[in-house]
Amino acid sequence: MDFTTLSQWADEELKALIKVLPKDVRDAALAVPVSMEEKPGQGSFDEELAGDELGLFEGCSAMEDGDPAELPRIRLFLQNLWEWVEEDEQDFRDEVGTTFLHELGHYLGWDEDDVSQRGLE
Repeated sequence: MDFTTLSQWADEELKALIKVLPKDVRDAALAVPVSMEEKPGQGSFDEELAGDELGLFEGCSAMEDGDPAELPRIRLFLQNLWEWVEEDEQDFRDEVGTTFLHELGHYLGWDEDDVSQRGLE
């Protein structure tokens, strides 16, 4: 599948998902930038990644006072997501939403246990 189509589907999914989030979570979702990439490799620390990640949160959480040079962002790796769901459009859309919510949880300051308890794994 080409990256343009995957990006369009992911964008549509995120817009629909953000609309139905509770206001406080929606506000957080709108505050953190999201980048859509084919695969890891474009970030300054990507050599530390395995390469099969579906998404990644970088920077300081909304609960931390961080270095302004380390602005928070969510990265979604669309080709990895596509391969993870075995190239099924609806499963891709669903997984984009799940992965985004998982990474958004990290932005909100939730650790892996908190994310898991909220069903965002």
